[in-house]
Amino acid sequence: MREKRILNGDDIRRALTRIAHEVLERNRGSDGMVVLGIRSRGVDLAERLGALIRHVESAGSRVEVGALDISLYRDDLSRRPLRPEVGATRLPGNLSGRTVLLVDDVLFTGRTVRAALDAITDFGRPRSIQLAVLVDRGHRELPIRADYVGKNLPTSLAEEVVVRLTETDGADEVVLLTPEKVAQ
Repeated sequence: MREKRILNGDDIRRALTRIAHEVLERNRGSDGMVVLGIRSRGVDLAERLGALIRHVESAGSRVEVGALDISLYRDDLSRRPLRPEVGATRLPGNLSGRTVLLVDDVLFTGRTVRAALDAITDFGRPRSIQLAVLVDRGHRELPIRADYVGKNLPTSLAEEVVVRLTETDGADEVVLLTPEKVAQ
């Protein structure tokens, strides 16, 4: 596989800062907002985005951040191991009547987001749900679109987008992996 860096740490920081400003502008502030990251790298991005929103909004902003595990909501459980690896869902209170900002690293087919929407509805009825992703690579199988995108990256189905974050991987970057046959 050939690896090409698409975003470095500074690019990721700038993209998240821009998304934070867009979120605040669209919602006229952060009142009643909760930021939920989809496990696993979506949680790290949600933590960063929540901190940026609090910083931009004001020192007194109370944007809460949580983590959402969608393992049991996936529609491909029959094609995965018999025992899916389930992580903890950590919600900052009831979601009913609140604006939920759902955060993930890569938007691809839309199936992960669909599973997240199903999971969220088990925890209440939010006023609205918005989606922020670091990378949108296209190839949707479901009618799902992100409200906030750090980088649109058209890809082929043979390529893979890998997001590496300091919290998990020791470095911040987004790389595109291309099989050697496609790269030639």
